[in-house]
Amino acid sequence: MKNPFPWIVAVVVVLLWAAYESYPPTNRTLLSQFERDAENTQDPTFKSILATARELEAKGASNGFANLLAAAGTNSLERFFPHVEVPAGKDTNRVILNDLQRKSLGQLKLGLDLQGGMSFIVRMKTDQLKDQADMERALDQAVEILRRRVDRYGVAEPTIQRLGTDSIEIQMPGLTDAEKEAVADTIKKAARLEFRMVHEDSFRLIQEGLVPPGYELLTEVRKDPKSGQARTEPLLVKKKPEGGLDGSFILRAAPVPEPVTGQPQIEFEFNMDGARIFGDLTRKYLPRSTPQGGMVHSRMAIVLDGVLVSAPQINEEIPNGRGVIHGNFDMKEATEVANALVNPLQAPLEIIEESSVAATLGADSIQSGVKATVIGTLFVVGFMVVYYLLAGVIANFALMLNIFILLGVMCALDSTLTLPGIAGIVLTAGMAVDANVLIYERVREELQAGKSLRGALTAGYAKAFWTIFDSNLTTLISAVIMIWLGTGSVQGFGVTLAIGLCVSMFTALVVTRLIFDFLLSRGMTNLRMMSLVGETKFDFMKLAVPAFVLSWSLILIGIGYGVYRGKDVLGVDFAGGSQVTFSYAKAAPISEIRDAAKRLGVDDATIVPKAAPGGGLPTVQIIVPFDKGEKIQKELGQQLSSYGFQFKQLERKGPSVGEEIQLSALKSVMLALFGILVYVAFRYEFSFSIGAVIAIIHDVLMTMGWFFLTDRQLSGPMVAAILTIIGFSINDTIVIFDRIREDLKLGVKGSFRELLNLAINQTLSRTIITSGTVLLATLSLYVFGGSVINDFAFTFLVGILTGTYSTIYIASAVVLWWHKGQRPVIGTPAAPVAPQIEQPARA
Repeated sequence: MKNPFPWIVAVVVVLLWAAYESYPPTNRTLLSQFERDAENTQDPTFKSILATARELEAKGASNGFANLLAAAGTNSLERFFPHVEVPAGKDTNRVILNDLQRKSLGQLKLGLDLQGGMSFIVRMKTDQLKDQADMERALDQAVEILRRRVDRYGVAEPTIQRLGTDSIEIQMPGLTDAEKEAVADTIKKAARLEFRMVHEDSFRLIQEGLVPPGYELLTEVRKDPKSGQARTEPLLVKKKPEGGLDGSFILRAAPVPEPVTGQPQIEFEFNMDGARIFGDLTRKYLPRSTPQGGMVHSRMAIVLDGVLVSAPQINEEIPNGRGVIHGNFDMKEATEVANALVNPLQAPLEIIEESSVAATLGADSIQSGVKATVIGTLFVVGFMVVYYLLAGVIANFALMLNIFILLGVMCALDSTLTLPGIAGIVLTAGMAVDANVLIYERVREELQAGKSLRGALTAGYAKAFWTIFDSNLTTLISAVIMIWLGTGSVQGFGVTLAIGLCVSMFTALVVTRLIFDFLLSRGMTNLRMMSLVGETKFDFMKLAVPAFVLSWSLILIGIGYGVYRGKDVLGVDFAGGSQVTFSYAKAAPISEIRDAAKRLGVDDATIVPKAAPGGGLPTVQIIVPFDKGEKIQKELGQQLSSYGFQFKQLERKGPSVGEEIQLSALKSVMLALFGILVYVAFRYEFSFSIGAVIAIIHDVLMTMGWFFLTDRQLSGPMVAAILTIIGFSINDTIVIFDRIREDLKLGVKGSFRELLNLAINQTLSRTIITSGTVLLATLSLYVFGGSVINDFAFTFLVGILTGTYSTIYIASAVVLWWHKGQRPVIGTPAAPVAPQIEQPARA
């Protein structure tokens, strides 16, 4: 580098920032935070509160918040925590404990599958709905509305499923007690918003005690912003919305402070139909003069869930469809109401049960996954050290920094780490290793050409830059589209992948280069590396036609078998299933419950232990396919009788991967393919983009075909696995395409077929090493990861092998046939400049 100092500063700043954002990485107990932050800790009252809370905890009361609240009793905690600001009118102890609870949370948020969380079971008040069909539609709509409400509130990746005939279960990771209350309020809001007209002679009729037909008496409550005193005004309001104008026409709503008083209010905007109706109404009810020379002003009542929120006067026509709701809101209430207005329910909901739930993957599966990840990482790290020696140590150091910075950025963005998120980390780690392999193989070529070590490093980084840039950017296109269009696990995967790609570029191109420059300045003159694959001259294209035919034949067989299996290919995440609930006197290891279910013919049961709501025995939910529910109900309790298992309930449970998530995933994939098509066509040549997209489609279909042929069922993590395969596939393809483009620009002699074979042979070492290292990591997940993540690991294994193969026999073959064997003409592409790294002209 010409001037390394700014880059050294940048690396140090990024590392310090990542450390700051990720501290503390894990949760502290509320009791330890309470003791740590308190002042006047020698006070006898404080000691008594602390002792009582510990005593409650020792007796088995696991809710630290409730323990401290009970231990404090009527004693105010304010004198022990004077630094906590308590708003007027709020419960002092609750505010202080809420603040402590927020501080006790670790910065790295884990999802339901890894950490567990809270479960709310809500029942829809269906007495307002006409028939069974209306109830079915309302429940299906409520699942998606609640998902959007909770997402807007900021709780990442909730699991929301229909339960039975009139209920919905909502599971959310890691909530504080304050968040639980706010989420509960958000869940229950029906937000039936109506715009009704106030009777023109309302005051007189109320004075006379008269209520005309079609009207009802409602009361508007207003608070004086200065004095805080409330003033009420009764009004006669129509029972039905004027012109049918209600909350279904709301396009967007947001809380904003009133410019003069600062009082929170809600700005809203109608969609096109609503704006037209609203404009017609405000024009119809404009102020008009009376024969006596006075003016009549009409008022429009804004009624939310049957409560008169405000009744503004209509002074002019409002054609733009925008308005403001004034009410006695604080900012929290205004936010919740605005959220509910955008996502109104057809009928109100009531919460009938709250309880904590354990991690949905199960402690045994998480332990297996951690073990498998450690083993896989050691395989990759060990290989890099053995094969690349000192350069491998530097690559491993960069990989560790990559993961550290990635987690820091995730903490800063409040991202939630789930199994799909881990899939994103696996892919970005693979691409980070790939970037270093690309650089090192380029450096090897330059050393073999007789350059000095300094010259070889400069040229190697310069030449590898564009390949790394293109492969990362094509994958980044997919990630950004997943974030933009996706929901739930799709969006979570996209966030992790996007962050990881940017960080891996930084560590591979900047951090490792700084280390090499430092070593060169200290006199390093040689860089030894092992050689796995020497110079090869395989005729890959010789087998292109039979490989192409065989490949698509296998796809037809696999997908055809999947179609033949029909709904059997859908697991409970996609199709729903039976939820069998047992209470137990003694906690059984999840692994033992899973083994018992396997003996009854259920290999993929989801097992969720739940704390006892309001006392009583704890329960465990076992979610299985519909046809297995009764067998589990009748026989599982007998197998686990030593733990006091007693059957409680059998219910139908809807899919956790709803239609909205499925559609968002499909839209994300289709638009990502289009984005890749456009970018590759722009940077390379149109035939290259066609080859890349066909190879991606091939990889996805081939993976799904083998998945179906092995009698597996689609689950939620499969969505992440397929998205991971897309990222891996395009990355591998771009590497070879970049070498083909380079050889074309250099004017390498020979036919186009010979040039394709040459490019594939030139990159063969990199392909084997990169695919091999990712394969090692994934193989450890498959062998050691346990049954729950076995399908995910199997899918990714097939995807790695297929992605490597398809780059040669699908993508490259399509480009060859597109040009009918003739060499395409490729001009010098416009490209961004690498960040202050010497990049001599490629020759």
